[in-house]
Amino acid sequence: MPRAKRGNKRLERRKKILKLAKGYRGTKSKLYRSAKESVERGLNFAYSGRKLKKRDFRSLWIVRIGAAARLNGLNYSQLMHGLKLANIELDRKVLADLAVHQPESFAQVVEQAKNALQTNKAAA
Repeated sequence: MPRAKRGNKRLERRKKILKLAKGYRGTKSKLYRSAKESVERGLNFAYSGRKLKKRDFRSLWIVRIGAAARLNGLNYSQLMHGLKLANIELDRKVLADLAVHQPESFAQVVEQAKNALQTNKAAA
């Protein structure tokens, strides 16, 4: 049985790792062992970073919605409760975008939420 030296596969794997390590400083972009460690570490940070990105954006949207809601006479929790009562199913991303780029439209949405809250109080 002929011996296998894994020439092409090994070379391809190393080239892939070194390509991912492009832009790293010093030996981390030149030597395979250092590059492999750095790339694995970087990929771990990228994985967790994708999760953190969702968290960060959601909190940013909440801050923007809360600030715009206070300008229109409600706080964040009242606004979200009013939207639920009014059956307005806009997500936080869209609401934050409305608050920043179209304040008039956001004010109309807030008015609908206020009306829903008042009718809910009257019914109770």
